[in-house]
Amino acid sequence: MIVLLLVIVGVVVIVAIIIGAYNGLIRRRNQIENAWSQIDVQLKRRLDLIPNLVETVKGYAAHERETLEAVINARNAAIQAPDTPAGQAGANNMLEGALGKLFALGEAYPDLKANQNFLQLQEELTATEGRVAYSRQFYNDSVLDYNNKLEQFPTVLLAKAMKFERREYFQAEEAARTSPSVEF
Repeated sequence: MIVLLLVIVGVVVIVAIIIGAYNGLIRRRNQIENAWSQIDVQLKRRLDLIPNLVETVKGYAAHERETLEAVINARNAAIQAPDTPAGQAGANNMLEGALGKLFALGEAYPDLKANQNFLQLQEELTATEGRVAYSRQFYNDSVLDYNNKLEQFPTVLLAKAMKFERREYFQAEEAARTSPSVEF
């Protein structure tokens, strides 16, 4: 009788550990999905601001066609980029470089730099960049937590059996890490 009771208790403990591990993996995976959607919202907000910015700059620096086209092309590439951390990171690094050149025009054209609409859009993009950076950090923290859980015992056994896979971080490209930062 005691042996049967010990077996039942052992089975209940094992089932509880499996349920806890599985639910922990699901919770962390859902947190990653939520964090990714927050990045997506902020990136889309930034993309929505760019046409207004380009139109404002056109009024003051229409002959800077190459810079304006680079921003538009980078925006279009960001819209069409794969919805993965690597795909979005690459497209958004290109967009940040193009926007940096566009904002540099503000220094070359004092009337543009004094334009209230330009200043407001620049401020909104700066605030959005801050939210993007925070969202990226939250996403990467969530990925770290999830990936760590995948490798911890006893979760590692369940993760392999249930085909849970590691997630990739949202990383800057090497050129973006080594180049000087651009203030928006």
